[in-house]
Amino acid sequence: MRIIHAWLLLLPALAFIAAFTHYPAVNTFIHSFFLDGRGGAPAQFVGLEHYQYLLEDEVFRKALVNNLLFASGTIPLSIGLAMTMAFLVNAGLAGQSVLRLCYFVPTVLPMIAVANIWLFFYTPEYGLLEQIRGALGLSGVNWLGSESTALPCVIAVAVWKDAGFFMIFYLAALQQIPPSLAEAAMLEGASRLYYYRRVVIPLLMPTTLFVLVNATINAFRMVDHLFVLTQGGPNNASSLLLYYIYEVSFKYWDTGYGAALTMVLLGFLALASIGQFGFLERRVHYR
Repeated sequence: MRIIHAWLLLLPALAFIAAFTHYPAVNTFIHSFFLDGRGGAPAQFVGLEHYQYLLEDEVFRKALVNNLLFASGTIPLSIGLAMTMAFLVNAGLAGQSVLRLCYFVPTVLPMIAVANIWLFFYTPEYGLLEQIRGALGLSGVNWLGSESTALPCVIAVAVWKDAGFFMIFYLAALQQIPPSLAEAAMLEGASRLYYYRRVVIPLLMPTTLFVLVNATINAFRMVDHLFVLTQGGPNNASSLLLYYIYEVSFKYWDTGYGAALTMVLLGFLALASIGQFGFLERRVHYR
């Protein structure tokens, strides 16, 4: 009877997961083998043709490389900055409430509003960065219009947005560490750096794993900022996988190929999840 009661409690959640997660994923996988019919014609089965075209698609390769660079830039920077900010806020400095507000404000702002704020910073000739460079006598830079600077500019926006959000989790974890550990370390003559390195950071590893998972997901679902900042340009220099999927599926209405791209993105996220939970999860707990 207890087993039946437990399954009845789980049933609503299982139904929602199946309806909004597993069914769309299976349906997308099936759809990736079909070419959309035009003018009301039925969809045509094309087998692995979409996946074969992936190997020849230069825009896909560029978006994939961009996304890997984007993840490599945003994940360590946002986690390191969030941890540093949490240490500062938790240190009991004067103006702690103001610090928390400053760090957390980017998190509560809508993504489009954040992109518009940074668009003002990056605007050629009139933007804040150009005003500073002009005051220093430096020549102007088209930050979002240059292939060499467009992607780093988008990375800076993502780090600014995510670090404050991740800082909240680190701050909560720091406040759960018993003060007696710091007192014991002090009695043993351990330096502050040694205490943080051997006690605090290992105790924060479960939080770091949680933050790492969220940062990885954010890195591969980034699309909002691109609409306002670069729209994937110039010459696809800042195009990411999800933005390319949007363009293929809803701008060019090639939903079959868009489904194949989506399966590749799901594959990357699945591999990341296996690596994070299958490998790192066993090593993050303090022993």
